[in-house]
Amino acid sequence: MKKRALMSIVAVAALAITTMSFMPKNDPNITYENKTAVVDTKTIGSKIRGYKGSTPVKIYIRKGKIQKVEAQKNRETPAYFADAKAVLEKFVGVDIKKVPTMKVDAVSGATFSSNALVENVKAGVEYYKKNK
Repeated sequence: MKKRALMSIVAVAALAITTMSFMPKNDPNITYENKTAVVDTKTIGSKIRGYKGSTPVKIYIRKGKIQKVEAQKNRETPAYFADAKAVLEKFVGVDIKKVPTMKVDAVSGATFSSNALVENVKAGVEYYKKNK
């Protein structure tokens, strides 16, 4: 009888461990929307600076490819930042394996902002690859 009870306890524990390993991690930097991972670089790229401060983005990743990248609230000059956001389109449809080595030219007149956006995307993708 004791052997059967012990075997039951071991089986329940193994099932619990297996179930927990498939549960999503509670990571505030990566959330999920309709099977799409959303990487928020507010804290990941907090030290990456544009002209007037941080330039966080949200990166939407599904099946190993970037679906879209959205710029988040920042303190950059709106007119220049609007131009700088053009660099984000260069990442759409790109396999995340290729992102770290991508060469993306900065937007003339908005060099600091566009470079910061590119670096945020790269940092966010690297974070995702290590923590998904």
